[in-house]
Amino acid sequence: MPGILYIISAPSGAGKTSLLNRVLQNQLICNIQLSISYTTRKIRSGEFNKEHYFFVSQEKFKNMIENDFFLEYAKVFGHYYGTSKKIIENILSSGVDVLLDIDWQGAQQIRKKYSNSCSIFIVPPSMKELSRRLHSRKKESKRIIENRMLQAELEIMHYIEYDYLIVNDCFNSALNDLKSVVESERLRIDKNNKMYHNIFISNLLNNF
Repeated sequence: MPGILYIISAPSGAGKTSLLNRVLQNQLICNIQLSISYTTRKIRSGEFNKEHYFFVSQEKFKNMIENDFFLEYAKVFGHYYGTSKKIIENILSSGVDVLLDIDWQGAQQIRKKYSNSCSIFIVPPSMKELSRRLHSRKKESKRIIENRMLQAELEIMHYIEYDYLIVNDCFNSALNDLKSVVESERLRIDKNNKMYHNIFISNLLNNF
């Protein structure tokens, strides 16, 4: 049975990265991995190439666009981000689920190619709390945080395009919600896994 493609989007500061890390660490959720995106932004302290991102130059990224390398790509805060088409196809065909950490622009592109993907949008409990979280990280200037808050308003307006909405007010509750979505999607009967279910039910009845 092919893997399931999960699209995870959220405004910066909503807690998406922390939630995804905990999902990946949870031993009860196996056969799932996070897609590593390509980006043109500079590597930050504590990050490693090919672990957090594939860091490439703008020139190389644009060449990759021309060669139809990406499943989706977008320009966010002046930097390009993109997902390898070949990597995703290989992972899904091996039966492993994929978590795609992308913004609403990339999500729109993905849905056109993977109509059966599952999309999840994560939001903070309030804009005031989002601002507090961004300031508490102490990693960015006041101007950058203001830009992120303005961008967050635009991003949140696209929540209606997603299948699920999770409010990250209490971290553990939001984590349970996210795990519930992942687990329930695996039980769904749809055209992605219908052949698998048909074979299973046929064998079940034949051995009665």
